[in-house]
Amino acid sequence: MDARHPADFPPAVPQLLHTVLDARDVRREAEFWRMLLGLTYRPGDEEPDDGTDDVKDWLALTHPDGRRCLAVQEVAELPESRWPEPGHPSVSHLDTTVPSRSALDAVHDLVLELGGELRLDRSDDAEEPLRAYASPEGHIFCVFVA
Repeated sequence: MDARHPADFPPAVPQLLHTVLDARDVRREAEFWRMLLGLTYRPGDEEPDDGTDDVKDWLALTHPDGRRCLAVQEVAELPESRWPEPGHPSVSHLDTTVPSRSALDAVHDLVLELGGELRLDRSDDAEEPLRAYASPEGHIFCVFVA
């Protein structure tokens, strides 16, 4: 294990821009995350409002201050996520937090309204109430009280 401090690395160290999620329906997946996390589209990625077809195959979402957060890219096929079924790891997932149990319950309702699916419910855990979900395209994420 390298014991160097990040300040010791050269200035050209890569910076994480955003996480990219695969989706068959790019706009639906992007809308799910936009609404759930209070994000905005990168300029030019908004849904067309002039009646033209929405043909984007890549959409970037930002925090309101413009910092990148997530991107969604189109894929022809996406294997169905079966996590937490044994033998089917999520490979990676996103963790999100809320400040209270009541906020956890409110987010639960929002996730379901937006098309998410509850996959694991540990909301009664005394130390770390948590629920895990799948997005409309099957991407796993957790919401827990921190």
